[in-house]
Amino acid sequence: MTSSLLRRRTLALAAAIVPVLALLIYVALRSGPLAPVAVTEARVETQPIHPAVFGIGTVEARYTYKIGPTSAGRLDWLDVHVGDYVEAGQVLGEMNPVDLDDRIRSQEAAVKHAEASIDESSARHAYAEREARRYEELFAVRSTSELEMAARRQDLRLAEAALAAVRQDLTRARSDLEALRAERANLRLIAPVDGVITLRDADPGTTVIAGQAVVEVINPESLWVNVRFDQVSAVGLSANLPAQIVLRSRDGRFLSGRVLRMEPKADAVTEEILAKVVFDEVPVPLPPVGELAEVTVDLAALPSSLVVPNAAVQRQGDRMGVWRIVDEEPRFTPIRPGRSDLEGRVQVTAGLDAGDRIVVYSDKALSARSRLHIVDEIR
Repeated sequence: MTSSLLRRRTLALAAAIVPVLALLIYVALRSGPLAPVAVTEARVETQPIHPAVFGIGTVEARYTYKIGPTSAGRLDWLDVHVGDYVEAGQVLGEMNPVDLDDRIRSQEAAVKHAEASIDESSARHAYAEREARRYEELFAVRSTSELEMAARRQDLRLAEAALAAVRQDLTRARSDLEALRAERANLRLIAPVDGVITLRDADPGTTVIAGQAVVEVINPESLWVNVRFDQVSAVGLSANLPAQIVLRSRDGRFLSGRVLRMEPKADAVTEEILAKVVFDEVPVPLPPVGELAEVTVDLAALPSSLVVPNAAVQRQGDRMGVWRIVDEEPRFTPIRPGRSDLEGRVQVTAGLDAGDRIVVYSDKALSARSRLHIVDEIR
């Protein structure tokens, strides 16, 4: 009786444990460490590739004009504000002349005095010249002495010297007057080109030093983007290639442009090269100087070659490769990658054949012992 009861209890316990063990084994094989890895696959194809490079830059002005006085003084008036459009030759403001106008009037009087002295000296010279000629004629007929004739000649030389000196004084006075007038004209702040005011750094009544910028003007036609590109991906980048520019403030709208030039110096710290990209048409309204911009430059198309998705390329140690699917098992295959495009495709120059099945995405890290479960999409 006791033995029969023990057997029944053993069978009941076994009946309870076996399903649990079966469930554990099932779970381990389906979702545990022994479960197959869900992967998506793709086939190696032969396609032409259209490489492009992507960079980030800032909007800058090629020509910036900083307008200020050539001598220290107080700003008398300024008639423009940031954002105003100005024309070449427009007077934007003026420095206080202090006593410069009085000095100009004084110098004008000095010029008039020199001109009057010229008239007086010219008259004396003409008189001395006539007297010298008359005494020469009198001496010729022995009506005067040689001493008198020499005296008249000496008077003529003195009159010529006085006239030359007065002419030099007039020239100097006129030069000084022109210098004062030029200095007076330099007190006016004049726009050198058609442009827009981007900086107003002083208000009327402010004392500024020589060379200090009171306003800053940029030429809207000279806007460009100073872009940085990764050196590795910039193979084939050159001037005149078409570019697409996306300003951060324009909701992803593309603006056409082109590469103007490549800078001869690169950034050794960030391993980037610099380029200047210009707009085909000046954006309206103008983007603010310093705004970030995303630039995509289309490079020359490459001939057809083996192509794999960029997501399939992985690094194992010091080797680059992909996981090939061979007999439904993963096998890591080293490859030699080439150029890539912005659509996520990479050239393969060695290591694969057309039609090979490769793993694109996996929900876990793969190994040579992994079991695969191929799905259309990993969620």
